[in-house]
Amino acid sequence: MKIAITGASGLVGSHLATRLTSEGHEVVRTVRRALYDVDQLTATFADCKVVAHCAGINREIGDQTYARVHVEGTRNVVAAAKNAGVEKIVFVSFLRARPHCGSPYHESKWEAEEIVRNSRLDYTIIKAGVVYGRGDHMLDHLSHALHTFPVFGLVGFKEKSIRPLAIEDLIHVMRAALVDRRMKGQTIALLGPEEIYLSEAVRRVAEVVGKWPLMFPMPVICHELMAHVFERFMKVPLTSLAQIRILSEGVVEPGSPVSSVPYDLVPTRRFTTEQIRSGLPQPGPFCAGDLRWCS
Repeated sequence: MKIAITGASGLVGSHLATRLTSEGHEVVRTVRRALYDVDQLTATFADCKVVAHCAGINREIGDQTYARVHVEGTRNVVAAAKNAGVEKIVFVSFLRARPHCGSPYHESKWEAEEIVRNSRLDYTIIKAGVVYGRGDHMLDHLSHALHTFPVFGLVGFKEKSIRPLAIEDLIHVMRAALVDRRMKGQTIALLGPEEIYLSEAVRRVAEVVGKWPLMFPMPVICHELMAHVFERFMKVPLTSLAQIRILSEGVVEPGSPVSSVPYDLVPTRRFTTEQIRSGLPQPGPFCAGDLRWCS
């Protein structure tokens, strides 16, 4: 089967492409910039039966805004899919995406969901929680932070929970939606099987990398101020404003009504030492190369 993937260089898109290619499918990869040109997308989607729409951002840089990437980009993907005769779109959204919540990230993801739902194409929308795996932001930045700083500030004075979702489990569900055409016209929430506090997630990663930071609660506003600095000066910020909002809310409940995940697709991989180790980058602290003005 010929399958197009938007955001193919990102965490989800790259892992999905590897899985599909290993099974003999023909994968057509598109990059984020292609989202701005319907004609280019239409040509890219030619002869594709399904499209996996994985492109997204967690901070705004220049003209790459949430409105342009998430909303306009999704509108263009849907238009191009119709032009090219695509039969189904599988869209990766965020668990807590919802309207009128005061977060441009959450609201833009919700608007993109609505575009897909109202497209008159078959679709599956996956509202994913915190995803981890090789090449992610979670384990990558957390491990580098542990190698750089002797302390770790938890988000807020009252801890919230997360349910870490292994990239392998997400890809398994996406494959079922794309190849087997399951979950037709459904919006589902996808979370890992284990609910833990952020401090517990940090502790487990710290044990694997051999670091023992001093953890303490820190006001959300302090994290937001640091996120402003990180977004301004780092190529990939240690934390972004969207991520602070996400962690301050907790990532265990969907922000809108969803359908149930089929029993045979329910994620099973726990946030274990083996899972963490398999997703870690090369060890080391942050360095000058992580700054935006360094090539």
